[in-house]
Amino acid sequence: MNPDTLTWLLAAGVPIALAVTVVTAVVRRRSGTGIGPEGPTGPSAQDDGPGPATGTAVLDRSVEAPVGEAPPVEAPPVEVPEAAVEPELEVPAPVAGRLARLRGRLARSGSPLGARLLAVLSRDHLTEDDWDELEETLLLADVGAGPSADLIEALRTRVRVEGLRDPGQVRAVLREQLLALVDPTLDRSLNTTPSTAADGSHVPAVVLVVGVNGTGKTTTVGKLARVLVAEDRTVLLGAADTFRAAAADQLQTWGSRVGVHTVRSDRDGADPAAVAFDAAKQGRAEGVDVVLVDTAGRLQNKAGLMDELGKITRVLTREAPLAEVLLVLDATTGQNGLNQARVFGEVAGVTGIVLTKLDGTAKGGIVVAVQRELGVPVKLVGLGEGPDDLAPFDPEEFVDGILQG
Repeated sequence: MNPDTLTWLLAAGVPIALAVTVVTAVVRRRSGTGIGPEGPTGPSAQDDGPGPATGTAVLDRSVEAPVGEAPPVEAPPVEVPEAAVEPELEVPAPVAGRLARLRGRLARSGSPLGARLLAVLSRDHLTEDDWDELEETLLLADVGAGPSADLIEALRTRVRVEGLRDPGQVRAVLREQLLALVDPTLDRSLNTTPSTAADGSHVPAVVLVVGVNGTGKTTTVGKLARVLVAEDRTVLLGAADTFRAAAADQLQTWGSRVGVHTVRSDRDGADPAAVAFDAAKQGRAEGVDVVLVDTAGRLQNKAGLMDELGKITRVLTREAPLAEVLLVLDATTGQNGLNQARVFGEVAGVTGIVLTKLDGTAKGGIVVAVQRELGVPVKLVGLGEGPDDLAPFDPEEFVDGILQG
């Protein structure tokens, strides 16, 4: 053993047992010998080959553990599960300008209120048969008898007094009269602003969505959530349609796409009013801006089901006042939709209409008829099957879309 090397290791603070082991290993490696049962033996110092002769111990060139300590044991590789990847949230399309899409759809399909009305009014001499044809066109478009008669009378007066012949003038007058029927003075804004209770606590705007099965009600709630998210509102969904299979799943899927949570029952057939109440309560606790409550497709001729809707309204208002009650109507149902609107208006106190399927195949006159029937405005319209095909209703865009057809 080299005393100088040992002295240097000890001075460096290496434990004496380890220092002796290291120095001994160095000396053996330099001499090319090993310790066997018969004394020193092994390859020459220049031989750095892979293996010794039989009975020869070869120096393990790995670092030796200190005397009295077990050699380090290499831990087996641990498989780290991949982190659960959160699905990327969808970004809803901006709300502004959505209704402008209606123009192209009406133009492609040929609107009866557009092309046919203009064609008749542009004739050189309007006979009684022409005026009857105009009224028939309006009725077929579901404008309704009363509004149709009003429009025809206004057009007769304008044509007689002003002697309209130029197509541009005819179009301008027709646009003016149609716009008056749709009534741009109605307040079509959605009340989605949260309020503050008397005790200073946060109260979300609660929007109850009602309508019969088949109108696209649950889908409309999901699309409305996207509209609100696009406007930077925080939203919570309440799946109070507990009778239709998979309704809650459908609503939850819509919400999850834009990061909106859904309050639902853990079983089918639960009390809808209880689910609605829980949604409003959780909305207050979480401080969201808007709670959207979907309800079952109530048949207006089933007294028990309508009573249930009344119960939902009463229970909800114990937790938060209703900011909006939106009635979803299928724009293609025509006068039958008016019957639905009338009964829902009596039971739920409807504050606004959502017309779905108002694309090129729909009879747009239902906008006029339902507003005249209920005295409440059309606030939203569904323009197609896309997730962002729900738009705030704009009277001027709507009338221009009709006339473009």
